[in-house]
Amino acid sequence: MVRTNTKGESINMTRLKKFIISILFTCFFLNNSISASEDIIYEKIDLFGEVLNKINKEYVDEVNQSDAMDAAINGVLQSLDPYSAYMSPESFQNMQTETSGEFGGLGIEVSMEAGVVKVISPLDDSPAYEAGVKAGDYIVKINDIQVQGKTLSEAVEIMRGPVGSDIEITVRRRGVKKALIFKITRKVIKIRSVKSKIIDNNIGYLRLTAFNENSSAQIKKKLNEFNKNKSIKGYILDLRNNPGGLLSQAIKISDFFLSNGEIVSTKSRKESENRKWFAQAGDILNGKTLIVLINNGSASASEIVAGALKDHKRAILVGENSYGKGSVQSIIPLKNKGAIRLTISKYYLPSGKSISEVGVSPDIVIAEDNDDFRIDTESDNQLTYAIKLLNG
Repeated sequence: MVRTNTKGESINMTRLKKFIISILFTCFFLNNSISASEDIIYEKIDLFGEVLNKINKEYVDEVNQSDAMDAAINGVLQSLDPYSAYMSPESFQNMQTETSGEFGGLGIEVSMEAGVVKVISPLDDSPAYEAGVKAGDYIVKINDIQVQGKTLSEAVEIMRGPVGSDIEITVRRRGVKKALIFKITRKVIKIRSVKSKIIDNNIGYLRLTAFNENSSAQIKKKLNEFNKNKSIKGYILDLRNNPGGLLSQAIKISDFFLSNGEIVSTKSRKESENRKWFAQAGDILNGKTLIVLINNGSASASEIVAGALKDHKRAILVGENSYGKGSVQSIIPLKNKGAIRLTISKYYLPSGKSISEVGVSPDIVIAEDNDDFRIDTESDNQLTYAIKLLNG
């Protein structure tokens, strides 16, 4: 159906054009294109308005202008990086509302890359982990819905659902020709951030799955317990498939193993907001050998800890290159009761290197050696290698 250009439509397009002006000026200033002339900007505004007008009048289906505006806002934000995004009032409310016992999830940390959802890491013992979803997988279809063209918030919303309900996701995995299909049952995700045990009576093993508010206290408690055991000669800190969490916890945990020096710094657009954090005197392990396990699912706060310990030569890193999420996002509320998630600064290691899109490389590269690989099981060749390294 071809829509006629009525008076109401003209008013709507006028409002839309004002909206476009605000978006393009925002994009203009975010990209710091001070050298661009205002004439070029107004030409782009006119072009954008013309395109939307053609869509409004001639597209095969009727277009919801409100949805089109939301998509335009999100397009500006997602053009900046994979982590900046727009949240509608409904999405923002969902993020703020506790849904424990009411809604279930798959137990994966995700981001958007190249128009599809990329798995940063599956959480330990989660439905996705048990089904075989791996860090680095690309989710291309959720049930029968193509992910291409969806925003990250929309894709996440589709994956949410009642506890006990099933969902089917189709993923693409590097090195695998055929798409992989996983049928997963949603459940309430409970994160147990710290796990520990003694291996071979002489190795203290700590697995950290997330950087929550009490992670550093749990780690410190376990390390103090290990220190009472005189048979322990070395330690393993397992950060694999840890998607990150609180910066403050990453700093505290790094400080446990360092006696001095810089841990991490953040740099933002405003020089006054640049910060550095330093270690305090005292190594909780008194210099005993420490191995840190990382993989492609180690992101953000995990990379801060691994990178700091590597730069100060305090630990040997074993495994695979980390994810490469070295940025800080802030949730900024909007007048419409929605919000934007905006990257406001980036992390830098003590060496001055950025983590973003590069990650932290291990000192010793050990790849997963089979499709049945599971962390801390007999199939875990990375952990086996670390144990042999400590035992000489």
